[in-house]
Amino acid sequence: MLRVGRIAIAIAIAVAAGKIIDPKTARSQILGGVVMGIGMALHEDALTDHRFGLLAKPTHDEDAPMSNHTATRAAPTLPAPPLPYDPAYEVAEPDEDKTEQELVRTLLEIAQTTFDDSGLGLRSVHAKSHGIVRGSVTVLRLPAPYAQGMFATPATFPCVIRLSTSPGDLLDDRVSTPRGLALKVIGVDGERLPGSEGATTQDFLTVNGAVFLAPTAKKFAASLKLLAGTTDRVPRLKLAFSALAGAAEKVLEAFGGESANLKGLGGHPETNLLGETFFSVVPFLYGQHMAKWQIAPVSPALCALKDAPVDLHKAPDGLRQAVSAHFATTGAEWELRVQLCTDLETMPIEDATVEWQQDQSPFVTVARITVAPQTSWSDTVAAQLDDGLFFSPWHGIAAHRPLGSINRVRQQAYQQSADARSPRGRCPVREPRD
Repeated sequence: MLRVGRIAIAIAIAVAAGKIIDPKTARSQILGGVVMGIGMALHEDALTDHRFGLLAKPTHDEDAPMSNHTATRAAPTLPAPPLPYDPAYEVAEPDEDKTEQELVRTLLEIAQTTFDDSGLGLRSVHAKSHGIVRGSVTVLRLPAPYAQGMFATPATFPCVIRLSTSPGDLLDDRVSTPRGLALKVIGVDGERLPGSEGATTQDFLTVNGAVFLAPTAKKFAASLKLLAGTTDRVPRLKLAFSALAGAAEKVLEAFGGESANLKGLGGHPETNLLGETFFSVVPFLYGQHMAKWQIAPVSPALCALKDAPVDLHKAPDGLRQAVSAHFATTGAEWELRVQLCTDLETMPIEDATVEWQQDQSPFVTVARITVAPQTSWSDTVAAQLDDGLFFSPWHGIAAHRPLGSINRVRQQAYQQSADARSPRGRCPVREPRD
């Protein structure tokens, strides 16, 4: 809401340090400082990094004194105010309960197929892990409307990150598919979402694309059912098709385009996934508002890996090897960002194929993710963290409840898939406490 009016300043006090040489210059400097201070007080959340005595700014310029150290961030000016959430914005699809049941059956069918073929308890989607690391999430000191839910006050939480690719079977990495980053934050207080009572985790599930392949739950379930029929079948054909799709995608990108469909079918460029930017694709509550998430690399080592090729020739696990090589010597930093919904016409809740444009509402950093060098893959890591963890958008607090039909049907589908996987793994599925 824009408020206008007149403010009368009865008295302003300025304190000068040191001997004044030129009274005119001193007076102009004092007046300038007073005017700037009044302006900041009236209409800006101007935040100061007291370690340096400088204003926090939305940048991580390597030459700035606050480079990679900024603990606070001022809010940008939005073209329109964020919309408050209203239950009327969510509209259930016809027979949505049947769609949910169909999705449950499909995920269990995929898991059963891979278990029968391999004896492994795999996830029904994003089955192949390329690295799992522990780190921390530091929530910044934020102005309204960003200081809500988990991000209401500055804090630092432990976290676990899992890097993956989307299929439900363990494919050669040359079948190059979309990548995922799942973030589990531990120790988050607040009213819990149904099904996550007693836990203290907040999960963020993201992929390296701004839109989903299906707009609604019904079409998502239908597309996944088609893919289920190919699980653990014709691996050579999948390699050949991936090569064709990859070649077509390269042609598109050479002319400034890209195709989410080609990438989803195996045509994703063979690049290092640590250089990717990840998106929630579907919306969530953000306290009183609605938002999407973004996780973006910011440390120089990660930024250098953007579009960096990975040689997958004779390396069926080449992505995992690339991630392991990085974390063996180098850490990583990402920013967790929020994009608030400001217009339901152009930023719909129930259509996941529509990208929310950043000129309408930019992504704003609300937290920083830090990971130190470590072993990102081993038998122990795989057993304890890959087999033992379960990521779901419904692990979290009510202030960040998932929105939209795709999110709604994921709740029971993901839970039942995890329940089926747990006794088949090397470690039972459980939510961590530390």
